[in-house]
Amino acid sequence: MGHNRYQIYENEYPYFITSTVHNHQPILSIPAAASLILNGLMFMREERDISIIAYVIMENHLHAIVQGEQLTKKIGSFKSFAARKIIDMMKQDDHTFWLQKIRSMNTALDFKQDFIFWERGFYPKQIIGDDMLYQKIEYIHNNPVRRGYVDKPEDWRYSSARNYAGMEGLISVDLV
Repeated sequence: MGHNRYQIYENEYPYFITSTVHNHQPILSIPAAASLILNGLMFMREERDISIIAYVIMENHLHAIVQGEQLTKKIGSFKSFAARKIIDMMKQDDHTFWLQKIRSMNTALDFKQDFIFWERGFYPKQIIGDDMLYQKIEYIHNNPVRRGYVDKPEDWRYSSARNYAGMEGLISVDLV
């Protein structure tokens, strides 16, 4: 994540992050791809001691509020692992259309790779105070509503809105 001009300096605060699929391709609308993202979030929470406070997976991006030690490194590892898994899944399931959309042209890159899954960085924004925290949670949960995909935040299955509404979510989160 060396090219990310946004850094995480204070581990005691949660951070609002956004990760976007390269060229805004709607690959996360493939249920298997969204499931791989969920598995990665669960792994970070259960095995890497990262608090997942809220999240939403949209067709071409992920928003989350996360907190923990070495967050920059751990988010970078999550993104790398998720990208490899999703690309492998797309190869296996013959998603050639989507693979072509993220094929690397290796033009302005420092390294050679066949595919670029994520845009660089994850744009962490430090959350200071409860007002800001609740505003960001509401923003995350209402993302699918603003896009017109659902009428209520808890109707979007790839979101922690279900957890906050007292329903069973697809993964556990650290409710505030």
